Amino acid sequence: MTPAESSADPKLARWQRFRKSRNEALAAPHGWLTLTSFQWLPESPACVDLVPGLWSTDGPTAFLTAAAADGLTLVENGQPVDGTISSVLADEESLMWVQFGGSDGRQVVVELARRADKYAIRTRDAASPVFTGFDGVPVFDYRPDLVIEARFLRYPEPVDVPIGTANPLVDGVHRSVGELVFRLPGQEHECRLQAEEEKLGALTVTFHDETNGDTTDEWRKVSTARPRVDAEGNRTVILDFNRAINYPSAFTPYGTCPMPVRNNSLDYRIEAGEKAPFA
Repeated sequence: MTPAESSADPKLARWQRFRKSRNEALAAPHGWLTLTSFQWLPESPACVDLVPGLWSTDGPTAFLTAAAADGLTLVENGQPVDGTISSVLADEESLMWVQFGGSDGRQVVVELARRADKYAIRTRDAASPVFTGFDGVPVFDYRPDLVIEARFLRYPEPVDVPIGTANPLVDGVHRSVGELVFRLPGQEHECRLQAEEEKLGALTVTFHDETNGDTTDEWRKVSTARPRVDAEGNRTVILDFNRAINYPSAFTPYGTCPMPVRNNSLDYRIEAGEKAPFA
């Protein structure tokens, strides 16, 4: 697509800006592409892979014991860790806690995370080959026919649906606030996808489709703006599958990303949006 062609189509131009921002976000320092490990913390102080110090948890609290010679410093203020420090997180919270390595002492950031009410650490290494070799996510060509208006049917109350995640040891919960109802090109039957609500009323749907495991990862997600009320009183959104993106687990085995709820599967090849990054 030439610059002249994209400038003649404002929707295409907006999508191209979206893709540029998406790739820039993935290439951010110590982002998802830099993950190099995921490790549960032991009950007694012990060494872990790839990180200095002794790590442990007593259940509600995580502990790290290190000497100044280990080279660990706090991400928050750069102060060296010399002795024992601790942190308390709620379930699903994360903290970029300490850092070490490289010429500036910041090559590796250690993220403390609490998942399934257990503590874990993830290393984020700026020297990760996935990060240093990244030049953008492969995508399908823009498909204007997969920019679809959908009705939003809000549930009387949100429904918490148990789900799996990319880590088989971590269970998740999908807070379904309603369903998006729409038709795909060439199909007569209606599709329904359960949605979660994000900030400012935006919606996100996590879905399977028939490209999964072929040209795309095992599942993807797509977000919409806040629903609007049309002339007939229906709540509607624009469901743009060109903006379907991968979860971090498509790029790294160390994610705990949520799977779709059971019924969020489309009997259709959604050949739009991001492809599998390493296909």
